[in-house]
Amino acid sequence: MTEIPTGMRPVAVRRLPDVLSVQEKVAFLHDIAGIMNTSRPRLVLDCSRLRECDISTIHLLLHCLEEAMKRNGDVKLAAVPAGAAIRLVSTGVAGLFETFDSTEEAVNSFHQLPLPREKPSSGQRPRSERAA
Repeated sequence: MTEIPTGMRPVAVRRLPDVLSVQEKVAFLHDIAGIMNTSRPRLVLDCSRLRECDISTIHLLLHCLEEAMKRNGDVKLAAVPAGAAIRLVSTGVAGLFETFDSTEEAVNSFHQLPLPREKPSSGQRPRSERAA
């Protein structure tokens, strides 16, 4: 596991193996337990070696996301192979994760401000100013 110091809270980067056996999944969850037991965990999962994206792998990804969200944190995916990306889309899971081409982009995304919301067109007031 790698932690990237950025002058802010660290972002942990963990590479998923090409195929996750039951033993590897248990070891993986044990390995990230320390990350998940912090306030607002930040985890990037490097999927570049992932060859098989079966239902148990998807369950593992969802488990990681759930644990991070319980603590107001986030999990982002990096370097997802095309086959795995198709599987994530077909199962409806892709929309739950931000996905990036590289781990560096994913780590940097934790430190960028979100894009501003779209401004209302010229004739409309912002929702907060409208009468309820």
